[in-house]
Amino acid sequence: MIYTVTFNPSLDYVVTVPELGVGKVNRSSSERIVPGGKGVNVSMVLSNLGVDNKAIGFAAGFTGDVFKKLLKEKGLNSDFITLDEGTTRINVKLRSEEETEVNCQGPKVSSQYIGVLYEKLDYLDGEDYLVLAGSIPDTMPSSAYMDILQRLQGKDIKFIVDATGDLLLNVLPYKPFLIKPNNFELGAMFGVEINDREDVIKYGKLLMEKGARNVLVSRSKDGAILLAEDGNIYESEAPTGEVKNSVGAGDSMLAGFLAGYIDSGDYKKALHMGICAGSASAFSEDLATKAEVTELYNTYFG
Repeated sequence: MIYTVTFNPSLDYVVTVPELGVGKVNRSSSERIVPGGKGVNVSMVLSNLGVDNKAIGFAAGFTGDVFKKLLKEKGLNSDFITLDEGTTRINVKLRSEEETEVNCQGPKVSSQYIGVLYEKLDYLDGEDYLVLAGSIPDTMPSSAYMDILQRLQGKDIKFIVDATGDLLLNVLPYKPFLIKPNNFELGAMFGVEINDREDVIKYGKLLMEKGARNVLVSRSKDGAILLAEDGNIYESEAPTGEVKNSVGAGDSMLAGFLAGYIDSGDYKKALHMGICAGSASAFSEDLATKAEVTELYNTYFG
């Protein structure tokens, strides 16, 4: 079973404004509210692809109630812990000539509720995958991801971490199965600018030296590069198409990669599935469906 953890989920308020005028009254042409958060996105795409999984994390207040209601309506297997203070954040995604996002902070998560989450994770074993994805509320310790890997060390769980900065770097000594920075995040970790595939490979190998077993680097329209623990480097360009929505594309790539790997145990197929899932979400108004991913896979890699 795959478990995803989203410490700081959201309601994403997606608003389309034909021409956005700063300092002016703007009228939307459409709006919708969807459950968000990187781990949640991974779980939804896995479910779309027919892969069993459970999404867990924290929710709070009236927005948390709406968040959990939307997950239930989508048929997602979830178990979000209800906090007694604060509200689940609302993130605003403005679509106009360019995409603009306002991501809010989220509720306070006390040590009491972190303990409840730990109790749920203690049931995982060597048959399971655990995905830790996205940011954490400012009120939580920056060692949150590392603390989980340290607690579950020795249980042969496959850990997947999609985070930035110290959240990611701190877990590397615990040898996560997979990490997924994009090329900008990869450069930021080393204080450099990633300009080409050689840079991706150079700094991806440094992350492997620090402990990562596999490093998947997403490169937007340039596809992705996988540095695998079998010693090979796999890479592929992305399918071409009209980008309608970049939100969740990286999460979709991660979900597609896991679906492909679990199905075949083959890193090359997993990379191709990941690229197709990420592209399918980018080419759609919503997260990728199985039909959309399959169509791209058969067209480009079948």
